[in-house]
Amino acid sequence: MTHWIQKIIIVFIYVWGIESQDNVEQNIRVQTAYESGAVIINCTYQSQFSPTLFWYQQKANGVPKYMLNRVGKSGDQDKEFKDRFNAQIDTSSKSFPLMIQDVSVSDSAVYYCALKPTVTQTHSMLIQK
Repeated sequence: MTHWIQKIIIVFIYVWGIESQDNVEQNIRVQTAYESGAVIINCTYQSQFSPTLFWYQQKANGVPKYMLNRVGKSGDQDKEFKDRFNAQIDTSSKSFPLMIQDVSVSDSAVYYCALKPTVTQTHSMLIQK
């Protein structure tokens, strides 16, 4: 019976390993833009299934802030980022570019592309009872 259980575990790990190959990549590390212009921040992904993709913004000395997510053609977007920030999944090129319009100096930040599973809340609170 022990031999049978070991085979189940090995198969489970193998299947899990295939799913864990999902990833995102941002090749360009530093990007510049002109004030009032537009900029596109690229992100490519690999996923065996229809992915849920996210963008986060992290300003200097801050925490990453949720911006938006997309699943296929639908998704969600934080109200702070609705006017000038947009992203759509391009399944043919497996990319998820973030477009920022009317760029301002206050947009200077690190932008992170993420693939589900990920956290969409910027904080949590623990209460000990």
